[in-house]
Amino acid sequence: MYKDKLISAEDAAKLVQPGFMIDIGLFNGKSVEFVRALADRKEELSDIMMLTSVTMPPIPEVLTKDPMGEVFTYMDYHFSPISRILQEKRPNVFYNPTQFGESENWFELKYEDPDKIGTRFRDMMVTRATPMDENGYFNFGLNNGVTYELLTTSKIAIVETCQDMPCCYGGTRERIHISQIDYVIEGGPNSTVAQMPAAQPTEIDKQIATHVLDHIRDNCTIQLGIGGMPNALGRIINETDLKNLGGHTEMLGEAYMDMIESGKMNNTRKTLDRGKTVYTFAAGSKELYDWMDRNTSLASYNVEYVNNPLNLASIDNLISINQALEVDLYTQISAESTGYQQISGNGGMLDFVLGSFYSNGGRSIICLPSTHTDKSGNINSNIVPFFNEGTVITIPRQSCNIIVTEYGWVSLKGDSTWLRAEKIISLAHPMFRDELIKEAQKRKLWRRTNKIS
Repeated sequence: MYKDKLISAEDAAKLVQPGFMIDIGLFNGKSVEFVRALADRKEELSDIMMLTSVTMPPIPEVLTKDPMGEVFTYMDYHFSPISRILQEKRPNVFYNPTQFGESENWFELKYEDPDKIGTRFRDMMVTRATPMDENGYFNFGLNNGVTYELLTTSKIAIVETCQDMPCCYGGTRERIHISQIDYVIEGGPNSTVAQMPAAQPTEIDKQIATHVLDHIRDNCTIQLGIGGMPNALGRIINETDLKNLGGHTEMLGEAYMDMIESGKMNNTRKTLDRGKTVYTFAAGSKELYDWMDRNTSLASYNVEYVNNPLNLASIDNLISINQALEVDLYTQISAESTGYQQISGNGGMLDFVLGSFYSNGGRSIICLPSTHTDKSGNINSNIVPFFNEGTVITIPRQSCNIIVTEYGWVSLKGDSTWLRAEKIISLAHPMFRDELIKEAQKRKLWRRTNKIS
């Protein structure tokens, strides 16, 4: 069966017709050989839509060979630094909003209620995976998410093998059988897994992590987002006497490796998937990837399972920890854009914000430094009166639970507008607090009796 389905990247690219919508894989599952061959067909094609999530190296040739977007339109579900640069320089790169936890349902519901779902079935899905094992399965490795659902609902399903993709145990939907796909492309020696070096925590990251630690107790299950602060938190936890922690997260990073290796995270008290740290994708260093390979302490699940707020609510003491870019005086949270520039994406952040609040003993924590320094060297507050035009709200104010900066933390559930303003200004850098109070007064968010410590 494998021999019958084996095809070159060039022949796979010849299957593409004008008007095709093609998903080229998530994260490190992004096709390399096929995309390169498809770019070579630029002159023969038209109106090709490409989708991926978190564009990782190498830069897709469909963009380098089609800089004006004459043929290929490229859409990314969650921007990476590469995506940001590409969008700034090219007219054919777009962000594709998603609530990650529901994205598998798009294709399931498309059969049952097609008018409910705006997107369409893919004409083709090409994803990288491990070489086929002795039982006929390709393992998706670092890239579970919605991969299985895309392959099994696309008109043409192709696996492109990658020799250094780690084999990551499930869970569920972490692999696919040769009988379920149409073609196999064997990846070449240059088809390697891209590494994403862990962000090094700053002193402010460490201060924020210390405040987050106020909410972590023995037996908690922890979800961590991306960034320097989560890495700092993992290291700080290893220096405490906390025990019997669990892991259930969208993205697996170095902090989990540190906590599991130290014995702090053993998953023995979890109310869901006891004994396993659950995740749906991973990105990090070669050390992380080598550690994940055939690691029986981990379980790779599809995103509909990992991010489903109902599943999250069933996990006792779930502590969800994510990072934001800015918070305004109404306590609306932007975690993905600045003005009209898309920085990252909303991904599964809202899934975890909602699910963790409903968890017995759980809570949602949003972290951010109080300031940032712009390209001109000016210090700007991340607690703002209002967002710049074009800035997208990732988390609405009514969904906010706990917000943390280096100046402490506040809980906002049930608070009125004036009390939210008072609390969020208390987390701002002192040099900006007086101006923020004036802005709050303009918006009728301030009481004469308010006091800021």
